[in-house]
Amino acid sequence: MLQRYRIMIAKSKKSLIPFLLCILFLTVTETSASVFNNVSCTSNNTFTPNSAFSANLNTLLSSLSSNATNSVRFFNATAGEDSNTVYGLYMCRGDVPFALCRECVGFATQTIASSCPAAKEAVIWFNECLLRYSYRLFFSKMEEWPRYQIKIPLGDPVVLHSVGFYTALGSIFSELSHAAALALGESNNPYAVKQENASASVTLYGLAQCTPDLSAGDCKRCVADAAAGFAKSCCGGSIGASVLFPSCIVRYETYPFYQHSGISAPTMVKGKSNIGTEVIAIVIVLVIVLMMIFCSGYGFIWIKARKKRKASVRENFEPEIKTTLESLEFDLATIEAATNKFSEDRRIGKGGYGEVYKGILPDGEEIAVKRLSTSSRQGMEEFKNEVLLIAKLQHKNLVRLIGFCQEDQEKLLIYEYVPNKSLDHFLFDSQKRRQLTWSERYKIIKGIARGILYLHEDSRLKIIHRDIKPSNVLLDNDINPKISDFGMARMVATDQIQGCTNRVVGTYGYMSPEYAMHGQFSEKSDVFSFGVMILEIISGKKNSCSFESCRVDDLLSYAWSQWRDESPFELLDPILLESYSPNEVEKCIQIGLLCVQENPDDRPRMGTIISYLSNPSIEMPFPLEPAFFMHGRMRRHSAEHKSSSEFSLKKYWKELMGWRQTFKRGLRHTT
Repeated sequence: MLQRYRIMIAKSKKSLIPFLLCILFLTVTETSASVFNNVSCTSNNTFTPNSAFSANLNTLLSSLSSNATNSVRFFNATAGEDSNTVYGLYMCRGDVPFALCRECVGFATQTIASSCPAAKEAVIWFNECLLRYSYRLFFSKMEEWPRYQIKIPLGDPVVLHSVGFYTALGSIFSELSHAAALALGESNNPYAVKQENASASVTLYGLAQCTPDLSAGDCKRCVADAAAGFAKSCCGGSIGASVLFPSCIVRYETYPFYQHSGISAPTMVKGKSNIGTEVIAIVIVLVIVLMMIFCSGYGFIWIKARKKRKASVRENFEPEIKTTLESLEFDLATIEAATNKFSEDRRIGKGGYGEVYKGILPDGEEIAVKRLSTSSRQGMEEFKNEVLLIAKLQHKNLVRLIGFCQEDQEKLLIYEYVPNKSLDHFLFDSQKRRQLTWSERYKIIKGIARGILYLHEDSRLKIIHRDIKPSNVLLDNDINPKISDFGMARMVATDQIQGCTNRVVGTYGYMSPEYAMHGQFSEKSDVFSFGVMILEIISGKKNSCSFESCRVDDLLSYAWSQWRDESPFELLDPILLESYSPNEVEKCIQIGLLCVQENPDDRPRMGTIISYLSNPSIEMPFPLEPAFFMHGRMRRHSAEHKSSSEFSLKKYWKELMGWRQTFKRGLRHTT
């Protein structure tokens, strides 16, 4: 991409520096996709499909989505009357750009409807917005339940357990509760931020915001109650944390997560480190104005040069690999003939980046053609990335790339045809999953593990997939799994432990917490996604499903609860109850829970997982509670929050369970 920019600048005979400033401005102001946090649905008050309440709810959600305009960050509405009335509102976080606010509200209305299909009351939180509805009037009422807490257990333990860290955190939220309440009467976009030095090298940044329909007193109390959780439970060992209530949100991080351009000013609470804030703000505004002037001129040159150039994907690659790519490139006419010009009867699937068609080449070979949509977020860089990666990867558990095509506006990837579609096509269908016996599911688990191990350790490259999920696992005629869709994969150095990105991509429910919240990805990010998939394969349920009998919101919590209560087979898909191997099922559940532990360092590497699956007698550690586990925390709220001794208790619990596991195995051998 930079090469293309250099060519255009050379043709225009202008200096390179202003153009790079323009690119920097565009990069800084680009918005990223909304990040899902949690959804809570009532289970004791439901409605029936096609009822008056259902129709009113659809009307309400449509109204909320359509009112998320460039000037409306908070909106409440009512639909229906009498007992079928539905009340709802949304609130965007005050610092996010308007475009991201609209996108977040759109995602929220879609996700809450699918996640809570029959609940009369629900609330959903994204990083950028919250949305809720209810059968009861809750406007202008301060409510703290249901609630959700996120913490990221990373960072220097010396700093995180220091007096300075606790003092800075307490200072931030003691002042933010006042500032957030004050902002309700002073701004159309009421939120407050504050920063404070925790040490010479660590600065804490905090944000608090209430729904604007609250009174100042209720807002102050809501923020204070939410922030109390930081002081009592989560900050020890956490580099960042959030507490999400229906009526307010609070968050702190060790980086300025709330700094965006082009937004209305928040209520700033000045700390000791903010002496020159006003001067810095003026300089930033002046720099942005200069960038915009340069962009207007060079943008015109860039658009004009782009129209004159006929794209060829080979121009984007290094010279040494052009020869290989030339042998893989197809012309558009051949692919159109193979797919009958992308006719509807040849379409076999649709994903986030476009549609997939079945085709037959002139030599009779069957192919699958991934046609990227013109509106897709996967642009030239992702297209180039996928071609580069898959062309170099060869493994029986990875889908094979046959070729690619880029002509005019078309970007096509040509794969081997895998007849049985994707794993989710079977796993989450009440009838089709009957075709997957336990032996086949166990084979699928091992095959996926081998494919990920190849990506992480055995190929010439080190690949982090970043989007491991059932829809990206294809099944061939023999039910062998093949990992596909490498558009979001990242190649890292073989000795690199982790990477970081400002653009978080993937699918919520499968993202590890450190990646979803901070953009930190590593092999352990893929391990987390794999652990979620194992539990889904065993149970036949999606991670977002509701297990009402246990009053928890997700599959990970349910699996942990059953494991902790020594009833792991309650997780098993009922279809498999008469044809499963107890030892294999128990082993896979334990591996799945080990993979989804909150701390990345506690999760096993893929090589270790392969040894667990291959060796029946190998001892495995006892898992700790999974990331985002909520059931136990909600139950303990009325009594007390977690104490600073949580780590030692976890260690004791882990050792105790390890002894119990060893005893049970010894008992089996004796009998």
